[in-house]
Amino acid sequence: MEPWSRRSASRRSVLAVPGSSTKMLDKARGLDADALFMDLEDAVAPIAKPEARRNIVAALNEGGYGSKLVTVRVNDWTTPWTHLDVIEVVGGAGDRLDCIMLPKTQTREQVIALDMLLTQLEQVHGLPSGAIGIEVQIENALGLTNVNAIAAASDRLETIIFGPADFMASINMKSLVVGQQPPGYDVGDAYHHILMSILMAARAHDRLAIDGPYLAIRDDDGFRQVAARSAALGFDGKWVLHPDQIAAANEVFAPRQEDFDHAELILEAYDHATSTQGGARGAVMLGDEMIDEASRKMALVISAKGRAAGLVRTSVFEIPAP
Repeated sequence: MEPWSRRSASRRSVLAVPGSSTKMLDKARGLDADALFMDLEDAVAPIAKPEARRNIVAALNEGGYGSKLVTVRVNDWTTPWTHLDVIEVVGGAGDRLDCIMLPKTQTREQVIALDMLLTQLEQVHGLPSGAIGIEVQIENALGLTNVNAIAAASDRLETIIFGPADFMASINMKSLVVGQQPPGYDVGDAYHHILMSILMAARAHDRLAIDGPYLAIRDDDGFRQVAARSAALGFDGKWVLHPDQIAAANEVFAPRQEDFDHAELILEAYDHATSTQGGARGAVMLGDEMIDEASRKMALVISAKGRAAGLVRTSVFEIPAP
């Protein structure tokens, strides 16, 4: 998918697929996730990483992932595997790849280094310049402290992702349940500052914000609760570790039908009101609601998310009588 269209594509559900499992790489083709990432990092044992690279290249070249956005998560720059991950995957199947995901991103320089490597590989392999995007994971205190600089580090950067498990460990959080509130934290949300910091950096630099995984894969209620928290703030989607989580993520991160219909109605009503035919008014009543330019901007957000999720409008705007 072209970089310009990827940025408006839906990422409600992002499926994690271990690169060491050819069975799961194949199964992912038929699942209803908006996006997926083939993993070379935490889901792959050190001795299995070379084979996992080969599996991923073969899967990418075989194709069959339809309209899904396809990313490969490489290992982070503190490991001995990062450069080989990128070189082998891009060299073997760069034309089938949407993004490279860099985990445990801590500084802007790490993003710049990946950008430079991708630029060289695109030149060597005859790929369009800038075609491969970058996704970063914020997984520790240093990364969060530098998130604004990270968000601005490269034009390739498309998404900023919260990595809760490593983050919890990095700040010594008193919990083993990823995503849930730590014991003793009974007021507010222990993750609110983290999520908002990522979201503000993402929006300030026109990036997407993605929430990380919920590890209790059989706990649908818990998944929905945690997903609803980041969706309410404005996050664009969430990782799913199991196919059973896909439908919930797609539902939670899409606008409700009635909200989508209302947003579309606001846009059409405001467009009419500001026209010559509608009286060239900057503010107008829509039923019992006053709408203006700010209303239009809010409606544009809901409308865009709904259209990306495949919603179809069911309401009709009727031009008011003069």
